[in-house]
Amino acid sequence: MNPLADLLSLSASEKHHRGLVHTPAEIAQQPETWPRTLQILGGRRSEIQQFLRSCGVGGPAADRPMVFLVGAGTSDYIGHSLFSLLQSEWQCPCIPVASTSLLPAMSSYVLPDRRYLWISFSRSGDSPEGVAVLERALADHPNIAHLLITCNPSGAMMRALDGRPACLAIVLDEKTNDHGLAMTSSFTNMVIAGHGLAHAWSLDRYQPVLDSLTAAAADFIPAAADQAAGLAQGGLARACFVGTGLLAGAAMESALKVLELTAGQVQTMSQATLALRHGPMAALNPETILVSFVSSQDARRRYELDLLREIGGKNLVRSRIAIAAANPDEVAAVAESVLFAPSARQIPDPYRPVLDVVFGQLLGLFASIQCGLKPDIPSPNGAISRVVQNVGIY
Repeated sequence: MNPLADLLSLSASEKHHRGLVHTPAEIAQQPETWPRTLQILGGRRSEIQQFLRSCGVGGPAADRPMVFLVGAGTSDYIGHSLFSLLQSEWQCPCIPVASTSLLPAMSSYVLPDRRYLWISFSRSGDSPEGVAVLERALADHPNIAHLLITCNPSGAMMRALDGRPACLAIVLDEKTNDHGLAMTSSFTNMVIAGHGLAHAWSLDRYQPVLDSLTAAAADFIPAAADQAAGLAQGGLARACFVGTGLLAGAAMESALKVLELTAGQVQTMSQATLALRHGPMAALNPETILVSFVSSQDARRRYELDLLREIGGKNLVRSRIAIAAANPDEVAAVAESVLFAPSARQIPDPYRPVLDVVFGQLLGLFASIQCGLKPDIPSPNGAISRVVQNVGIY
């Protein structure tokens, strides 16, 4: 038994009393839900291919669209965990743009004579900013095609797209529509859906990657739960997450998970690996744990190991935790703890965010419990809610 399994084995009444009905199960179920997400995309493969071709994806370079990956909060970090994979596979520019940035300043982002494809990610499809951005774009910018990835078949964003030309919606399995406040299954499954879109014409090439992710998670989750529970029991005040490339997306989401699930009692930050030295390193102190998502690519890993070495040499933090998919002995020389799943060796960095982020989810879960909170509803003062409310739209 590991600490996550212990939570899952609690009685129904105790889970309800402690606010543990949904979040532990939604974290634990992720590997078994990923194949279903790919199956959903595979079942609509021809439709997706036809839609993407109509948007210019896969066509002549001059006709290819500018792709925006749109979402708010965790849904924004999906884009940060996908953009370079989509760009590489589709050979057109792909950038994450938060709906919270688009809503007040859409004209600053959209050129009237440019072709766009917006891929919107939303667990509920009811986020006020997401709905408003989508409706405004549909009304004012006919040069934008829209693809929605959501976990809720009855959300407002689904209704906004219904019957519209140049629009496509993909709804994931109901299991991915997390009932807990924090997005966990929904995050990783929407990223998996993004992997499927990137490989719309090469799903057979992606299938072994997904199989490796699922197998690696079976090794990784128990070890990550042990590590996360131990850190939380030792008292957690501050956490800093760093990563390079798409692993920076995992760092962003991990920092948010710990912050949300502890109602801000644990202060968190995230940075791209090389950016940490440029001022943010001043926030590190002996109460901080540093979590580094270490690349499997040699050139990137050298930068990450240098940072870990420097932080250790300066005694800046309480502990350095490295999440690695390769070269664990090399990483262990510059970190107090290394989480390593041998079956992850064959997983390229662009696909790792769905695996690596589970450590951040678990750290948030166990820190929430240690803070005396209910992880399913960890915001006792109502500062945050499962779906953002009370946003004025102007």
